Amino acid sequence: MNDRKPSNPSNNVQVLREERLLSKAELARRAGVSALTIDRVERGEECRLDTKRKIILALGLRVTDKDKVFGS
Repeated sequence: MNDRKPSNPSNNVQVLREERLLSKAELARRAGVSALTIDRVERGEECRLDTKRKIILALGLRVTDKDKVFGS
């Protein structure tokens, strides 16, 4: 099992994605964004609010769970 921590702890996208056994490409497809966008978000780079919403929903969460994914 891979217990690797995300490179930037500013969000939990990588952890949540890996818990769901999703590749970056699969999460990107579900969210309607590019795999490069997922990679950037997982590194802690800024993204638009709409992109955050798409990622949250693609992870099977509700928008109200945003703090679990992106912190407060």
